[in-house]
Amino acid sequence: MVAMTQDMKDMISNNLCYIATVDENGYPDIGPKISMQVKDDSHLFYYERTARQHLHNLRENGKMVVAVATKDNKHGYRFHGPVELVDSGEFYDEAIAFADANGLKHPAVVPVMTITRIDLLDAGPKAGTIIAQD
Repeated sequence: MVAMTQDMKDMISNNLCYIATVDENGYPDIGPKISMQVKDDSHLFYYERTARQHLHNLRENGKMVVAVATKDNKHGYRFHGPVELVDSGEFYDEAIAFADANGLKHPAVVPVMTITRIDLLDAGPKAGTIIAQD
C-alpha cells in the first residue's frame, strides 16, 4: 500500500472523481462518484448507492481505478487498488448516519480501496507516469 500526499487528498476532496471497473468478460465501466472520500493516507472510499454495474464488477474481481483531474491547470492523479466491500460494522454505520443526516439514500455497501499504485495524470509527456507503487 502507498500513501497519498496532501495535494492528492485535496484533489479528491475538491474535484469530481471517476471510477473504472471491469466485468467478468473484460468490458470496462466508468462513472463519476460524487461521494468519493479519503479515509486515511492509503485508502479511498465512496457510497455505492445504485448497486448496479460497478458493484457487480467489484464483486467479480475486487479491483478499481479512481481518476481525478482539473481542467484549469491540467493536473491529476490515477489511483489503483483492491477493494473491500463494507456492509456492516462501525464504518458502515457511519455511512448510514451520514446519509440520514444529509437526506441521502443509504448505500448498499461502502467500497474501500487500498491504494497500491498512483499515476500522474498531468497533461504532457509525463501523463501516465507511475509515481508510487507497492
